[in-house]
Amino acid sequence: MNKKNKDNPLVQSEEVLNLENIGLSCLQKIKNQILQNMILFLTIIGIFGGIIFGFVGRIYDPSETTLLLISFPGEMLLRLLKMLILPLIISSLITGLAQLDPKSSGKMGSRAMGFYVLSTLIATSTGISVALIIRPGREKKNKSGTEVSSSDSVSTLDAILDIIRNMFPENIVQACTQQVVTKYNKNMIKKKHILGTVLNSTISEEYVEVIKRELIYTNSTNVMGLVVFCIIFGIFISHSKSEAQVLYDFFFILNELIMKIVALIMWYSPFGILCLVAGNIMKIENMAETAKRLSIYMFAVIVGLTIHALFTMQVLYFLATRKNPLKFLKGMLQAWLTAVGTASSSATLPITFRCLEENNKVDKRVTRFMLPLGATINMDGTALYQCVATIFIAQLNGVTLTIGQIIVICLTSTATSIGVASIPSAALVTMLIVLSAVGLPTEDISYIVTVDWLLDRLRTSINVLGDAYGCGIVEHLSRKELKKIR
Repeated sequence: MNKKNKDNPLVQSEEVLNLENIGLSCLQKIKNQILQNMILFLTIIGIFGGIIFGFVGRIYDPSETTLLLISFPGEMLLRLLKMLILPLIISSLITGLAQLDPKSSGKMGSRAMGFYVLSTLIATSTGISVALIIRPGREKKNKSGTEVSSSDSVSTLDAILDIIRNMFPENIVQACTQQVVTKYNKNMIKKKHILGTVLNSTISEEYVEVIKRELIYTNSTNVMGLVVFCIIFGIFISHSKSEAQVLYDFFFILNELIMKIVALIMWYSPFGILCLVAGNIMKIENMAETAKRLSIYMFAVIVGLTIHALFTMQVLYFLATRKNPLKFLKGMLQAWLTAVGTASSSATLPITFRCLEENNKVDKRVTRFMLPLGATINMDGTALYQCVATIFIAQLNGVTLTIGQIIVICLTSTATSIGVASIPSAALVTMLIVLSAVGLPTEDISYIVTVDWLLDRLRTSINVLGDAYGCGIVEHLSRKELKKIR
């Protein structure tokens, strides 16, 4: 038989043809994979290209104008993404809740909150454990660093009250552009003291500093207030589905159109991310000194974030769903890389929607309800970072923290990470609250400012992953309710 095959040229040509077909099919599969994940590949190239371009650019000591022009395309990317945040949050939350009955939305909401609290507490515990084991503040305190004013430090009580105030804005239109914050006004008041008797008295005067609270509005979108309003609005639309059908159709179409705009912007994002990363690297004044002084601190934060992302999140997802968490992670790579590039979970929100709904096939009713909520109150990476940074500053000052103080750090970090603005470096502001809660000097935050540009990107990417895994877990737990209302 073999001899016949050797002598028969037709059989031989068929074998060659089969081999060629196998080779072509493999090449076609590779080509299809590249085409399907083209934006992901371009984003990876953009990040590494930005790192290389940034370090090469530092050699030529670029001027301030050059840095501005290099960062400008990245600034445009952030502007394009932030432009879509407000309509996306409003339309997605309202349509997501309008599709659910009140009982289902209540169960889903309780599951979401349970996941957010659990994952944040695990993140803070991880951060505290890593900081106590690695001891990043073992080196003696060094007075070099960028000075940061602590005059804007707000007490823990006022920070919590501000969160509650912002949940219920007095003007929903104003909430689109402003949110309320507590500010302290320091005034010197002259006080008179009368000494002696009525007939023979002397008057002494002294100036006493009096601090008064004042509520002011800052130019920042009140996401918390909009989320609460949209949740209530969406639930009432679901109650009156027939009468409110026109409203539902409007917000549904608005959401679909925004997602189409997002798909277009995603093709520009790799170039924008390249420029953002390159510009930030070029702006660092003394990279060698910064890396030497804060290398252990950076290592501790990165270890904590890595444990939370690659172990905690994977285990929680597997235990809840019994599905492969790495497959889910693969579907979220585009959103994760965008978060690393932009350092803003709000700016990444449109791409997170797309990755969850198209790559991981998560039900749109879950993503539209949970993602705007998660982007506001679920900040695992931020909470973990605050714990490591607080213990780092305590160790720098030679302060041995008690069990009580460690618990306070854990709870305060969890509380302040809720409602923190999902914009670059917002965690530095809430860090002042955590430091004040355990009596540590707030001015020492200046030691970590120089490396915050990098750590901010990493913790933001963990925040985004936490929101995504939360959607996957809650969808699986709510599958019975979702099937009933299809």
